[in-house]
Amino acid sequence: MIPIQGLFESHLTVESLDRAMRFYGNVLGLELAHVAQDQTVAFYWIGGRGNSMLGLWKVGARPQRLSLHVAFQVELSHLHEAADRLRAENIAPLGFSGEPSDELTVLAWMPAAALYFRDPDGNLLEFLTMLPGEPQPQLGVMRWSDWNARLSR
Repeated sequence: MIPIQGLFESHLTVESLDRAMRFYGNVLGLELAHVAQDQTVAFYWIGGRGNSMLGLWKVGARPQRLSLHVAFQVELSHLHEAADRLRAENIAPLGFSGEPSDELTVLAWMPAAALYFRDPDGNLLEFLTMLPGEPQPQLGVMRWSDWNARLSR
């Protein structure tokens, strides 16, 4: 089998391509790669041109919505600023279970720190940073403050 080195491209469905483009381009600051001539799909570079790509596909409004999930890798220093920056854009930062939260979540089985939020179409987005150290799956999912308290013992 061919060894897979990473994920290059992912796609989300959106109700309004214009609204989604304002969110991903202006709010999240992703670089526009291409918009299809028929205005049904837009592609954005993640991590710079050629690294990875996000496709936004316009679909009709439906009574049953599909919520998808994408995690964006960020630096830890930026992750610590994420809740304030999201709130400045009227976006609610969320914890692991979808509750409003200003505190980072730690997924101890990786280990990684994360903060969640939703785009205008209800897709669940995540900013994530891998943390140093060994995975500790027995700790499950925990608050950043609890993770740090364990480390300082």
